[in-house]
Amino acid sequence: MADFKLLAEARSEFGKGAARRIRRSGRIPAVIYGHGGDPVHVSLEGHATMMALKHANALLEIESTDGAKNVLAIARDVQIEPVRREIEHLDLIIVKRGEKIEVDVPVHVVGEAAPGTMVSQEESTIAVKADATKLPELIEVTIEGRPAGEHVLAGQVELPDGVELVADEELLIVNVSEEIEMDVESDAEEEAADAPAEAAAADEKSDAEAGSEEE
Repeated sequence: MADFKLLAEARSEFGKGAARRIRRSGRIPAVIYGHGGDPVHVSLEGHATMMALKHANALLEIESTDGAKNVLAIARDVQIEPVRREIEHLDLIIVKRGEKIEVDVPVHVVGEAAPGTMVSQEESTIAVKADATKLPELIEVTIEGRPAGEHVLAGQVELPDGVELVADEELLIVNVSEEIEMDVESDAEEEAADAPAEAAAADEKSDAEAGSEEE
């Protein structure tokens, strides 16, 4: 069963002007393609689509207003306006039940590493293959209690049942290193030591400028 159902209206106008009119009406221009069929240009409900795409790899059931058969699809390319963060255009790829497809799944780091360590997440997503109707929304990577010097590679990530790794097994996902301590007192002492010299230099500059004006 699809995660979200969206109503699609066929598009007959194209170009930037037509796209702007569609967005002003509260809808989003999109194209649906895949499985050997011709691309189908549609517009989708704006709010419902944005809510659905808050979920990574959401499975969408697209219902057409012209009576065409419903199709299952996932978002393949989402164009977002950088200032207002609104969806400007959407590419959807048709999927079939039982079909395995490759997707990038967000990585969510959980737990706390050992005291005195610093955690760096090197990759925000990981490429996997899974049933199109059972795509994971996220994959958790635990770092609980890990000491400095340890790391998590893609091949070490625990994947859900039925999900296969596509990414290189040696891809670094999370790195745990020793925390770098800043010597605040030393920096403050250096600044204090430099202050008299800077003040003297400023006084010399002022005296020179004053002498110049007298001449």
